[in-house]
Amino acid sequence: MSPSDDSFRSHYSAELSDGRSARPRLASIIRLGIWSVLYFLFYLAQQIAELLAPLVLILGIGWAALPHVLGAVSSGAGSVDAQARDVMSHVADAVPHQILVGSHLLTPSGLIFDGVMLMAVAALGATLSAVAARSM
Repeated sequence: MSPSDDSFRSHYSAELSDGRSARPRLASIIRLGIWSVLYFLFYLAQQIAELLAPLVLILGIGWAALPHVLGAVSSGAGSVDAQARDVMSHVADAVPHQILVGSHLLTPSGLIFDGVMLMAVAALGATLSAVAARSM
């Protein structure tokens, strides 16, 4: 093998068989990998948000409505029996207005807000995953 053969191989080793350079192909593979990871992350965030948003929203609305429903039932039951009214009033007062879980304070309005924000995250995830899919 002559020195000119080595220089020929080193000079043209970055070319493919059809004459294109390997560098743009490597860049497109790296770009595809990055967009694929971003698409995965956006789609995962969307799926988790779509799963949790209705649960959190319904829990917050139910918790906010429970004292009002129990109050309406106790006022309706008051004409029937005074003891039943006292029991229902006691149950309505037993519903907490907030719950402290670790260092997190949960309130009905906070859960409703979190549910709406999770819906916004789901919409954002859908939008960004569509953009990532087009960019691939």
